Amino acid sequence: MLGASAMTLLLSGCGPQYMVLDPVGPVGREELHLIILSVILTGIVIIPVLALLVFIVWRYRDKPGNRAPYQPKWSESRVLEVIWWGIPIVIVGILGYFTEKTTFALVRPPENNIAPITIEVTSLDWKWLFQYPGQKIATVNYAVIPTGVPINFVLTSDAPMNSFWVPRLGGQEYTMPGMAMRLWLQANQSGTYYGHGANFTGRGFAHMNFNVIAKPATQFYGWVQRVKSTSHPLTRAIYAQLKIPSVIGTTQYSSIPPNLFNGTVWADGGKYMPGMLPAQGTGSNSMKHNSTQ
Repeated sequence: MLGASAMTLLLSGCGPQYMVLDPVGPVGREELHLIILSVILTGIVIIPVLALLVFIVWRYRDKPGNRAPYQPKWSESRVLEVIWWGIPIVIVGILGYFTEKTTFALVRPPENNIAPITIEVTSLDWKWLFQYPGQKIATVNYAVIPTGVPINFVLTSDAPMNSFWVPRLGGQEYTMPGMAMRLWLQANQSGTYYGHGANFTGRGFAHMNFNVIAKPATQFYGWVQRVKSTSHPLTRAIYAQLKIPSVIGTTQYSSIPPNLFNGTVWADGGKYMPGMLPAQGTGSNSMKHNSTQ
């Protein structure tokens, strides 16, 4: 846990796209609180251990005239046993409680009183396809979302397993062939947020990047109408071309084939994430992203 926290701190300094310590939504904020708590709790163990290591090396050093007591028959100390077993057990219990609480809280929409929007995400080689079943449009390598609205990302893969991650919005979730995984995210500030695939998927892996653009709801729906009026439809033939391993830029489509996402999931075994409830809001399609079938 300490290593993961240290890695988070290191990555946060690599550039704005890795600012997991500067979240812009409730999901990222909850995860940041958990990271901070984890660092504090592990520090309670790590810092005293390191301090004791330095003290013991100095106190019991082999040096003429060393006045450290010599106790060759010493075998145990109940006080020490209670300390080095009791404190870690308490810390693990506290950490486990808050981890469980945060993890299960993030399974639900961030704002229960606001209708969410569903975006179906398919990872391909080496690109990302975003389908909006409620708005009947699609994009490649970028997504636009309204600020302050929970986004129900439903994730799958039509290529090797990958990982969907937008650092400033929240943690990552895997995309796997034959499975649909749910990830709730929300942006409370307008902006462009970097996202990428966190699993190695071959020579084009470095190009598995995308942007999530958050804008006010009125601008979001204006963008939807522009896509509908100025773009070509996404056909199954075009989707077959997208499946071919390649690196492309961004594009958008004015319509999507019925059940394209669900057909992709079921073609590879068809399993929804255990415990998934019917998706609610403006993005549900005919199959409702229901529980495991």
